[in-house]
Amino acid sequence: MKPLPRRKPLRLPWYDYSSEGAYFVTICTKHREHYFGEIHNGIMGLNAIGLIAHQFWQDIPNHFEYAFLDEFVVMPNHVHGIIFIDPPQPTPVGDADLRPLRGWYDRTKMGLSKIIHGFKSSITRTINGDYFDVNVRFAWQRSYHDHIIRNEYALNQIRQYIRHNPQNWNQDKNRLI
Repeated sequence: MKPLPRRKPLRLPWYDYSSEGAYFVTICTKHREHYFGEIHNGIMGLNAIGLIAHQFWQDIPNHFEYAFLDEFVVMPNHVHGIIFIDPPQPTPVGDADLRPLRGWYDRTKMGLSKIIHGFKSSITRTINGDYFDVNVRFAWQRSYHDHIIRNEYALNQIRQYIRHNPQNWNQDKNRLI
């Protein structure tokens, strides 16, 4: 049997995605199916599934206390958003570090991948559960695209891109397969 080809890693292997910073993420539906609604005259109209995606995105900080949201948009077949991660700083007492005693911030529970996994799996369970018609089998594309936002200029450019994404839908690379 021929071995499966190795996939190219999507994350930077040397970068700590649980470190303080701003991240631009794009999460697409499987086969870029239009599950979330439609765009008419440059305005995104969310359907019931789109409203769930919108609400679950807004709920991210309720589940990940060191995640803060910025600009985001739910499009017919993908979600764009900016997530800030701001982990707490250690509080040293003299030369001692009390992290082990206080159940200190665990990076493995806070990384960007954990946040996106939680978002995607919650929506999938909700939509494919008893909530919707059994004919709807919602699925996400494998993984997600991320971009580390390195400065204020880039942050503002990405904010503009997200805000204007519905108006630019006809030119959007995620529109069609």
